[in-house]
Amino acid sequence: MALTTSLTDLGILLVEPSQMQAHVVTRMLENQGVRRIAVVTAGAAALDSLRGGGGEGLVVISSMYLPDMAGTDLVTAMRADPDLESIPFILVSSETRPQVLEPVRQSGACSIVAKPFTEQQLSRALYAAADYLNPPEDIDVADIEGLRVLVVDDSIASRHHLRRLLEELGIERITECVDGKQAVGVLQESMFDLVITDYNMPEMDGRELTEYIRTQSWQAEVPVLMVTSEQNMGRLAAVERAGVSAICDKPFEASSIRRLISDALRR
Repeated sequence: MALTTSLTDLGILLVEPSQMQAHVVTRMLENQGVRRIAVVTAGAAALDSLRGGGGEGLVVISSMYLPDMAGTDLVTAMRADPDLESIPFILVSSETRPQVLEPVRQSGACSIVAKPFTEQQLSRALYAAADYLNPPEDIDVADIEGLRVLVVDDSIASRHHLRRLLEELGIERITECVDGKQAVGVLQESMFDLVITDYNMPEMDGRELTEYIRTQSWQAEVPVLMVTSEQNMGRLAAVERAGVSAICDKPFEASSIRRLISDALRR
């Protein structure tokens, strides 16, 4: 699946309190062909700028620690605003603690770029954002319109992000569940062409849901995509043994979801 070949149409709102870091990132962006770059130093200023209208193709790149809020607070505020919720968000941070990064992963962020980062790493994050804004037209619309998708995730922000991606592809038949236990009940009553599930959930997690689908459900062959921030290799290996079709990290690239959907349609 080809990525967008040019970044020149992107507009960047860089939220960075350090003048030196802002200069470094701006230079990297310019080297990638980005010409529309605005810089603010605080979260409130970023929200004011976004609400003022930033034009098409806008992407937010934010540091984690801002003078008035954290990057997690900024992305949470964006996702809670219907006018801002679909704007791609890239976090740049030296933070590594899972409990700090988890809200960003669950919010539907495009990428988390670890400091210090290279221009190539920033470029990959930009292409992921461009791909989110300009989905490739490689899926047959006639086939996609009837696709039935079950989204299972206890994070409402993550479910909303997945729904946006699916709706942009033309998928309208989307059912949401908050955990595996609820999904089991839905699967017993309705047929689906694709299941997209989180791993860590209350009541019944993604591994247990996958095992149920593969061993007890009348829809044992349905493709299952696991979208998770889980980093424990032993747990991920258990998920693979349970029979998932693919595993995508949170944050994930939109192309990963589209690729699995394309594969599911070819079955």
